[in-house]
Amino acid sequence: MNDEALLNRSQTHNPAQAFPLAHLMPWAALAVLLAMLAIYFVGAEQGATSLLAGNNVHEFVHDGRHALGFPCH
Repeated sequence: MNDEALLNRSQTHNPAQAFPLAHLMPWAALAVLLAMLAIYFVGAEQGATSLLAGNNVHEFVHDGRHALGFPCH
């Protein structure tokens, strides 16, 4: 590359464009919903309330439940 090409390349700067908050809200709502669902399954499923019969979910998240401080026994 010659000096002129380097100079032109360094002078072309594309400023960051504004990202509307309205475009972020559906993704933020989905993230909150998934986090709440994960907390439910780790903290409450197969406990006092249960959506699924059996003990499979409880055993699957058992160690994580204790690591996060949720009592289960």
